[in-house]
This record gives sequence, structure tokens and C-alpha cells, in this order.
Amino acid sequence: MPANTEFFNLYHHGFVRVAVGIPEVRVADAVFNATATITLMAQAAEQHAILALFPELGLTAYSCEDLFHQQTLLTGALDALGMVLDASKQLELITVVGLPLQVDHLLFNCAVIVYRGRILGVVPKTFLPNYREFYELRQFAPAAAANRDTITLCGQSAIPFGEKLLFRAKNQPRFSFFTEICEDLWVPIPPSCHAALAGATLLLNLSASNVTIGKHEYRHSLVANQSARCLAAYLYTAAGTGESTTDLAWDGHAMVYENGALVAESSRFHEGSQLIFADLDLDHLIQERMRQNSFSQSAQYYREEIRQFREIPFEINLPTNSRLLCQRQYDRFPYVPADPATRDSHCFEAYNIQVQGLVKRLKHTGIKKIVMGISGGLDSTHALIVAARAMDVLHFPRTHILAYTLPGFATSSYTLANAKALMQAIGCAMHEIDIRPSCEQMLRDLNHPFSHGEPVYDVTFENVQAGERTNHLFRLANYHHALVLGTGDLSELALGWCTYGVGDHMSHYAINASVPKTLIQFLIRWIADTSQLGDNTSEVLRVILETEISPELVPGETGSNQPAQRTEAVIGPYELQDFNLYYTTRFGYPPTKIAFLAYCSWRDRTLGRWPNIPEERQNQYTISEIKHWLQVFAYRFFQISQFKRSCIPNAPKVGSGGSLSPRGDYRAPSDSEATVWLDDIARIPDALPENDLPSNETI
Repeated sequence: MPANTEFFNLYHHGFVRVAVGIPEVRVADAVFNATATITLMAQAAEQHAILALFPELGLTAYSCEDLFHQQTLLTGALDALGMVLDASKQLELITVVGLPLQVDHLLFNCAVIVYRGRILGVVPKTFLPNYREFYELRQFAPAAAANRDTITLCGQSAIPFGEKLLFRAKNQPRFSFFTEICEDLWVPIPPSCHAALAGATLLLNLSASNVTIGKHEYRHSLVANQSARCLAAYLYTAAGTGESTTDLAWDGHAMVYENGALVAESSRFHEGSQLIFADLDLDHLIQERMRQNSFSQSAQYYREEIRQFREIPFEINLPTNSRLLCQRQYDRFPYVPADPATRDSHCFEAYNIQVQGLVKRLKHTGIKKIVMGISGGLDSTHALIVAARAMDVLHFPRTHILAYTLPGFATSSYTLANAKALMQAIGCAMHEIDIRPSCEQMLRDLNHPFSHGEPVYDVTFENVQAGERTNHLFRLANYHHALVLGTGDLSELALGWCTYGVGDHMSHYAINASVPKTLIQFLIRWIADTSQLGDNTSEVLRVILETEISPELVPGETGSNQPAQRTEAVIGPYELQDFNLYYTTRFGYPPTKIAFLAYCSWRDRTLGRWPNIPEERQNQYTISEIKHWLQVFAYRFFQISQFKRSCIPNAPKVGSGGSLSPRGDYRAPSDSEATVWLDDIARIPDALPENDLPSNETI
């Protein structure tokens, strides 16, 4: 990994930037169409894209109908291709254009792949629609009718020709693309299915696709699902508003999907030319194919079809020598969707998954009561909310929740008051047990300095309190024939921020164990904003959301209304650590790539702003801060915390980001080293280059 300036270049982190264009067209005016295409090619190259895709038959327009049998138009199309070839000599850009080509007295609907004045290959359309408004078999021959696998074109010979061409960059082998044309995507088994199994990470579709009511939604569905099934990026472009409206209309619909997620989309019914960009994550696609072993099984099953593909290797000069951040917006909170509607839907699902898990456990055991500790913090608050809803579903009174505040040496009056207010609002059975006497006895038994009046607040002092709390809860559960409901979350498990065994690590059912801290915050906010448990409860929840995150185990100054210990000052901001956790466990990214993504997302307060969060809480981080906390994460996650995760209680999996249960998503040795991750982190620069743009730049 090159240091400093080159670290801040997306091409060094497994990304490629692509463009999808919809040039303004005039029907049968090939020179005009080529000129419009060349203009967009130049714009794509200026933005450091390495590939630009244009519509089906775009150099002539798609709607020429029987004009395709006029030799003058076919000759004009070749002249237009010559113009594109000449323009491409000065551009570091692979260009894919559509035009009609006559080969051996047959006319084919073709995609031509061009790079720096050279034709890399020509792909004829496989499936020709000849139904409803389509009459392509009247003008064109299908790819299967071809009698040769190379052609001569524009003075270049031995050009690969055929429907099974796979183009791969020799100096970036993960950049491998396949081209199909319009109807090829609409058939039961698109050619791109086998191309993906053969290794294509980018699937390109030159389309025309006239518009009818609702058709754009179906296009979205096709492209999204094809990209997801093939674990690939799918680039799609359709003809624009310059096409003939004799009997049809056109909306100029372009889009880019990556593994089922929409990355970029054009404005439909736009007058004039249009160009969209997408930064595609090739590492993501390769990781997904490696993890989903059914992909390799499919490749084995269809190996005879895969062997028919011809690989066309080429060298490409990638723009790697200057700063080039992602234009693609990565969510600061990957466990929480940025779109409000989607976020609300995900919160609803997460909440009900937890409720359903707890209801099933209570039904199966025949236990009708829950024992839990309430601290006034985020985790126990959310666990109590889930428990309340579970009691409602089971038609049990909420007094079957035996909730206990367990104040210790460092419990603040502020959090204690919040805990009591919450319990009262929920309507559970409220109890309080002062754990200090039992802790003092334990410290005396240990001959701890604190028992002799010395203010020694070491890890033993802290864990005695955590252990006493859990010990009380388990014995209370025995006594009341109840189930101990755990409150610890996924973020704490990832960082090892929990007291092992008889501590907050253990319970009968760990309801939050696959829910990260940032999602818990948004779940509580969602429950408050939607008044799931009434207005009084919502008011208490909003107060709790503003409370400093703390284990409250070390005493602070008397009279303070906030805890003395600040968890995030020790283990890092949860918003950053959850970002690190997601891209570590979900995608297996190296720390350098995670840091690059974090910098792109967090470098500017104004990027990716979140509604309903005060301005002062819209944070930003420097590359130095990102590096520091990533180092803390890697050491804690990979080297010192796995033994706690190897024996966690049962808990329902909530999000696609995974859980850390050894029975579910994550299995790892408890005695591994973090060396390779820490070495990778050392390659992250400590600051921006001196001559760089300020951190609040816009691209």
C-alpha cells in the first residue's frame, strides 16, 4: 500500500469508478450521436472513471427499424465508431458502445468495447425480442448465427467476436467484465449468470427499453436481483428521449447495482445527455463469492458452460497517483439505514425479532417471570422495553418483570433516578438492592486495600461489583422461578467490554447480544419517537439517550449528574467502533480499507447528516483519530476478547451484519494474535499530506 497521498485513492482499496451514459441522440444521425457520446466519454475520463457504458445501438439510435437495412446507415455507423476510436486514443477509459454491424452478410446488434484506439472485442446480442412492440428478428440475426469468432473492423484484424467474451485487466484481475444486450437480461437464464460464474465481477447491459407505466420498477427488480444472485455489479443503461416516438416513448433509465444494492441512478425523462458515476467495491464482490460456497458449487455444476467463455486480457492504466476519495456515500452507521423510511422498517423488524426470541424462550421453558438489572443506561433500557412487549404478547402482566436497581459505589443519583423513572413508566415490578455491603464483604475476604480505607479502584474493585450484581440476579431468578435477561450488546462483546462469567457477560438469555450499540441507540429513539410505550415512557427514553455511556464502577466527584467513567474514552467512540466491527466481520476488509472508508464517511461533519440528532452530535474524525481507534479495535477484537465470545448465552440474530455467537456467524480461536492487523494499521498515514485539500472538501 503506497503511503500518504496514494492512501487516499480509491483504486488502492479495491474500488473502480465507472460511468453510465445516456447521450442525446438523433435517429439515424450517426455523426451527431458519436459526438454526443464522445462528449460524455471525456467527462467520464475527467472524473477518473475507467469504464463508460452507453445504450443499445446508441450510435444510430435504437428506433431506426427498417432503416437498419440501408447500407448508408450501416456505413455511417462504422464512421461513427471510427470517431469514437479516435477520441478514445487520448482517454484512459474503456468505452462500450452499441451499433449495427454487418458480418458475413448477416446483421448483428452489437456492443463494441474500445480502449485507447483499440477494439478489445465485439459482442452480438444473444436473444432478440420479436413480440408485442419488438421486431428485432426482422432486422437482426442472433449471436448463435455467427460463423466466426474473430472479425476485422476499422482497419483492425483478429478482433474477438462472440457472445461469451470475458474481459479482464491483467494488472487488476478483479476488474473483469461481461457484456450483454437488453433482452438478454429478460430471459429465464441470462447469459450474465454463467459469465459471473466464469469470473466476471461487472455485468454490463446496453439496453434501449422503451417506457410504459410501471416498467421502470420492473427494470429495478431485474437488475437488483441479477446483481444479487450473481454477486456482481450490474451496469444498465436504456435509450433516452431522443429516440423516435412514432409508436413508443423512452425515459433514459440508467442504474448501477452492486450485490443487490442501488449505487447510482439517472433522472428519468431527462432532456439532453446524462452521465452517472458509481464507485464499485470489487473486494466486496470477491469476499461474498468466497464466503457463499453455493456460488462455487454453481460454478462446478455449470463448468461446461463456463469453459466456453473466452478471456480477453488487457492492460489498463489506473489513476492511482493522486487523491481520489469515494463519491459513493457509505453510511456512518452501517447497522442503521440512513433512509428514514427504511430505518423505521429495520427498527420495527429488529425490535420484533428480539421480542419473538424472548417469547419463544419463555414459552418453551414454561417460565413466566423475568429478572433483570436496570442501570439507567442504554442496554438495560432497551432490554426492559423488549421484555415489556414480550409480556404484552404473552398476555402476562408487566409486573412479571422483576426489575432491580443495584446501586454500587459509583452509581450516580442521575442514572438511578432515570432507572426508577423508566421502571415506573413501563409498569414492571420495581425493586432496589444496595450491593455495597456484599461487595465490602468480598473485598474484605480478598484483603483488598479498599477494605482498609484506601481509595484503590483497580479491576478487582470494578469486577467485584459487576460480579455481585449478576450473582444477585441469578439467585433472585432461582428464588422467583424466573429467567435472568441479559442486557450486554454486540459492540461490548466485540471489544471484550464485559465482565467474564459471573458478570454482565452471563445470563439465561442475552436479548441484545447481536445488536450493536449504535442500533440500540436508534431503536430507543425510534420507540420514543413513535410512542410505542406511551408519551411518559418516551420522555424518559429521551433523557436516557443523552446520558454518558459508563459502567459506573469507579466513584467520581460528589454531586455530578453524569457518571465519572466514560466508556468511549477507553475503548473509543461506539459509532466508529461499530463501523470497524461491521466491515471487519461482515466483509473481512483489511484495516487500511476500513480506515479509508471511515475517512470518506467521517471526514466532514456535513456528510451523511442524520435527522433528529443535534448539530453538536454530528461528529467528524481525522485520519489520525480513525487510525488510533482502529488500532484499539483490532487489538481488543482479534487478540484478547474471543474467549468471552466463545461461551456467550443464547440470543437471537438480528441483523445481516451478523452476530458473534460461536453457534452462528463467527467461529475463531481464543488465542490468536492481532499482529497482521496491527501491521496493516501501521501503513495508515497519521495525517493528510501537507499539500492536500482541507478535510471538509467536497468532491
